[in-house]
Amino acid sequence: MQTYAALLAYDGTEYHGFQRQVESQPTVQNALEDVLSQLARQPVTVLGSGRTDSGVHAVGQVISFSLAWRHRAEDLHRALNANLPEDIAILQLKQVSSSFHPRYDAQRRAYEYTIYDDPIRHPLRRGYSWHVIRPLNEEKMNQAAKSLLGTHNFATFGQPPQGNNFVRELFVAEWLRSAQDLTFRIEANAFLYRMVRSIVGSLKLVGEGTWTIEEFVRAFKAQNRHECGMVAPPQGLCLVSITYKNLSWSDGLA
Repeated sequence: MQTYAALLAYDGTEYHGFQRQVESQPTVQNALEDVLSQLARQPVTVLGSGRTDSGVHAVGQVISFSLAWRHRAEDLHRALNANLPEDIAILQLKQVSSSFHPRYDAQRRAYEYTIYDDPIRHPLRRGYSWHVIRPLNEEKMNQAAKSLLGTHNFATFGQPPQGNNFVRELFVAEWLRSAQDLTFRIEANAFLYRMVRSIVGSLKLVGEGTWTIEEFVRAFKAQNRHECGMVAPPQGLCLVSITYKNLSWSDGLA
């Protein structure tokens, strides 16, 4: 048995998130395990660096799996992409130590959220951005976002995947505008369930003037889920990278 790590991209539109569900609903993990099990002719379990919600995309998801494979890693890479659905692709694949775990070995995770800020909707943008009609003030949104940096209790913006630890360390929280696109880059050691979308939804209220910066900070410091302004829709969110100490990928593909 050999252990492989893979850099994964997917369009999450048709999936009920990354993680396998108890119900018979399509997930990215199910699709991967189905193809790997066919290639191995026995069940194969895929481990992921983290969950993504229904409708959320990824260009930097990292997975691992163990497989009895007699050929080169390049051959496995081609075989996987030849059999996976068109909305899932292995960008890079390499053999790693059997002790590697994509979730527990991760040091930092980065997401980007895109808002299409324009009074006229665009049909080709609807699957990959949140259309907001009102003009948003990114300067105020960035001022509010600065309060998130550092180590804090983020209970206002999410739930832990397991246990009751709401503390996370944020390294980056910044909005960048390019014409009608507003992109929020956020990077942390880990995230709570729906944390990014909750932060984006609340910062959007600041940008449109519904909340002041002080009201955003007050809600954040309340450490109360009921104080969250709103949860942004999933299609604007994309997992863009996972950082590891002993694993890196070729430039330009993540």
